[in-house]
Amino acid sequence: MHEPSTPPGLRVVELPGRGRGVAAARAFAAGDRIECAPVVVVPSADAALLRGRLLDSYWFWWDPEHRAVGLGLASLYNHGCPANARFDRDLAARVLVFTAVRPIAAGDEITINYHGDPDDPSSVWFDLA
Repeated sequence: MHEPSTPPGLRVVELPGRGRGVAAARAFAAGDRIECAPVVVVPSADAALLRGRLLDSYWFWWDPEHRAVGLGLASLYNHGCPANARFDRDLAARVLVFTAVRPIAAGDEITINYHGDPDDPSSVWFDLA
């Protein structure tokens, strides 16, 4: 069986009740960059064609006219509140930068808040297990 190639310090894991996710293979301190993932920027009208389909849950908001598909491990980070990491868009470089906002131990799942702010308590569109 082939294991996916991952950025240093990360691994893809199966999580009971959560599906695939990203775990730390080493410790990260608050402020450490976890991953810088390229994206494919897509016009919102094209993204709308997938509304209600599986991939509709994997878009990142990019700007008022675009959505982005995260490459690397970007689309495998699960939602958490509070999350232990955040993501920021670099529009010019067309990347998502994932950064630890709290200490993350080796073996811990790395989570992001899908609303952007790691502590945003807003509800999400799916049931949390």
